[in-house]
Amino acid sequence: MEKEHLLGKTWEELQTITSEAGMPRFATKQIASWLYAKRVTAIEDMSNLSLRHRELLAQRYDVGREAPVQAHRSVDGTIKYLFKVGADFVETVYIPDHDRATLCVSSQVGCKMNCSFCMTGKQGFCRNLTSAEIINQILSVEDSDKLTNLVFMGMGEPFDNLDEVMKALSILTSEWGFAWSPKRITVSTIGHLKGIRRFLDESRCHLAVSLHAPSREERLQIMPVEKAYPIADILDLLRQYDFSHQRRLSFEYILFSGYNDSLRHADALARLLQGVECRVNLIRFHAIPGVNLKSSDPRSMEAFRDRLNSRGIVATIRASRGEDIFAACGMLSTAEKENK
Repeated sequence: MEKEHLLGKTWEELQTITSEAGMPRFATKQIASWLYAKRVTAIEDMSNLSLRHRELLAQRYDVGREAPVQAHRSVDGTIKYLFKVGADFVETVYIPDHDRATLCVSSQVGCKMNCSFCMTGKQGFCRNLTSAEIINQILSVEDSDKLTNLVFMGMGEPFDNLDEVMKALSILTSEWGFAWSPKRITVSTIGHLKGIRRFLDESRCHLAVSLHAPSREERLQIMPVEKAYPIADILDLLRQYDFSHQRRLSFEYILFSGYNDSLRHADALARLLQGVECRVNLIRFHAIPGVNLKSSDPRSMEAFRDRLNSRGIVATIRASRGEDIFAACGMLSTAEKENK
């Protein structure tokens, strides 16, 4: 019988497990500490549990840690990891930057959203990752203990896997879990309205919204989800929340040459975001096979950034990382899937 993973369990779920096993109430705290603070890889190493209780747990459960099957290292220090999840693969990217170390994690195998510029979307949707598979990415990369920031910007739409992502966020930010500050975590979405509302109501983590065009028509051409989640509705919802203090709101904007990178587009974007406390991250496009879109040149990107800043919208150009190691999201997992 396949064993159930302890990793990814919430406090309440661990309480149920210890209660059903006839273990003392304080065993919940002990197990949580072994999983998330001490980062143990086997139940037998939970030394402050009695041998009988460890054997009882091991009959039904394992920890659930799995090492990555590949690690591709870039000349700039970025490392792209490939994790095997069942018969499929997902990517996780470690990005060192001076005194910061950011990990980009995946939330799904494939994606339903089918954005035209995204290799993950071209895989189609396979399944959601469990909270155990999400947390395993964080614990099983090299230098996991050196991470300063976490972004849910890997494969998949996090809010299309809302329950498991929220479980993972609870584990990451709770005192009994990783005890991280929510300010260390950013979750990115294409604008899933139900997910945004629940996330903002139940979490204090940062939010990033993938925008990529200032008009409904242009966004719809490259992001089919604009039909279900119009950017106008997304902004109406976001204006109901306060982003002026602890929590940050940002918009992701990939610049495509001749498509959305003109000063006219910058002006339209500034008008769209007027009155919203936010920043805009401008991103250079990493080309993927079969897509005609091309990256904007550096001069156009700088002009776009400067125009937004002059209109009162804080805008920065995100440094491009890892281009020599299947940089675009989904490329490594797609290649591995095709090899298999």
